[in-house]
Amino acid sequence: MALASKSLTGATSKTTGSALAGKFVRPRPLQVTWEITRANGRKAAPARAAKGASRDLQQFSTAEAFHLIEEVARMHVPLLAITGGDPLTRPDLFPIIEFASNRSVRSSLTLFPTPALESEVIAELKNRGLMRASFWLHGSTPALNDHYCVSPGAHRRILELIGTCHETQLPVQVNTIVSRRNVHDMDSMIELLTRLDVMLWNVFFLVPASPEEASQLLSADEHEQVFARLYTASQCVHFQIKTTEGQHYQRYLLQQRMRESHGRLTEAEVINCAFRNVNDGKGSVFINYRGEAFASRFLPLPVGDVTRQSLSEVYCDSPLFVSLRDPSKLKGKCGRCPARSVCGGSRARAYAMTGDLYASDPSCAYEP
Repeated sequence: MALASKSLTGATSKTTGSALAGKFVRPRPLQVTWEITRANGRKAAPARAAKGASRDLQQFSTAEAFHLIEEVARMHVPLLAITGGDPLTRPDLFPIIEFASNRSVRSSLTLFPTPALESEVIAELKNRGLMRASFWLHGSTPALNDHYCVSPGAHRRILELIGTCHETQLPVQVNTIVSRRNVHDMDSMIELLTRLDVMLWNVFFLVPASPEEASQLLSADEHEQVFARLYTASQCVHFQIKTTEGQHYQRYLLQQRMRESHGRLTEAEVINCAFRNVNDGKGSVFINYRGEAFASRFLPLPVGDVTRQSLSEVYCDSPLFVSLRDPSKLKGKCGRCPARSVCGGSRARAYAMTGDLYASDPSCAYEP
């Protein structure tokens, strides 16, 4: 399906702010992802080594953690997603969650199925103000999921913990990395998540960090097949489906909206009314355990240090962030795509696969 490039006229927001009623409004992230610690005995979550690390400290102090939360509150960021490592290794985890809640910062927390994660801990997290618990689950069976985990039994344990979260009325998010290893399991995962009564399914599309991982990357056509399955599921499941590093799913959704309108909507109306997707550095920022800020946890290019600079300064004024928010920087078919301000492709995947931050996303099948 064609998407008219002329329909994008006036649809792209400014890269460093916008004029509203005569005032200059600085941009804000829609989500801050914070790696609260690196301490972890699992390999369930994807991680990338940072280049050019500037601090030798192992992780944030409690005071630095509180300061970051205050900045998130001042910027009115809708979500603080706390990840790791295993957050339970931090003795100040409960005060951090409570501090965020007291400042009206909505927080989610990625948890690992360790023996320390008991029902009393989950209940206390809920009582301290945690908005949502998150777990990594990469398959509907133990064989598929436990490949990512050091210890056996992780799959069974996660299902038990999800049940415990329901007992304490703590909403649950499940994260899944989609690759060749588990792509055949999509339907079974959707059935499992429906039975588990999760609130949100965050589908991560692989950004290879090594040649070995590159062999697990889906082809562009296979990405389209996954998009079709996600879209079909989204019409009938009760949980929300979100993609990470799958920005081109937004372009797929626009195409479906066009088809289903049967000519009632023009291409311009579809694109101009579309929600501007969160992309690397465009609505999102990742902060590692040392305070270094990145456009994405999968893009190993540090842009600042929030223990030495304000979060607003890093996000709004960093040359890399400003550049990533400018769709005119995109090259190849991403630069020609009429949906570039809605999608923009995965900058992390383009960088990982080509070495060029602004190259076309190699996992996108769409030809403008």
